[in-house]
Amino acid sequence: MIDFGNIEYLKTGNPKQIRVYETLKQNKVMEVLSEFDPILAGTIPINIDIENSDLDIICYWRNKAEFAFKISSSFENKTEFKIRETIIDQRESVIANFKIDDFEIEIFGQNIPSKNQNAYKHMIVEHEILESKGEKFRLEIIKLKQNGYKTEPAFGELLGLKTNPYLELLEYKV
Repeated sequence: MIDFGNIEYLKTGNPKQIRVYETLKQNKVMEVLSEFDPILAGTIPINIDIENSDLDIICYWRNKAEFAFKISSSFENKTEFKIRETIIDQRESVIANFKIDDFEIEIFGQNIPSKNQNAYKHMIVEHEILESKGEKFRLEIIKLKQNGYKTEPAFGELLGLKTNPYLELLEYKV
């Protein structure tokens, strides 16, 4: 199993994953966020990204104000920087967006350990499904995403999940 908690695996990935690794390293993004247990989640780590996929970095904060300050002071000079607080799944959340090089980056933080957040759990389940179902399935997911599906609904469609793919994937057994 890939250690998604460390971006070193990207160095030997596809050309886009290698560029992501270089961008994150050169800009010290993961280093800046290191105290918040950052994990690159989403579609790029598991090779189902499409052209406009962003880099989703999930973080665990214990003090929301300190987290927001660290993000603002570190990235506010980046292109299209914005930060906001919101409630997601009844949890206080901080979301920052900006661009570095050719990549849109979203930093998402909650007061939940990174590996316990749904974004990480979804990625792990999706990775296991992709490993078990093979290349044809992976390409079908990408095709659905190119046709406007979000990731979890694309998996739901191909797996025949009936109600809420975001919840059902958390319980899915390969």
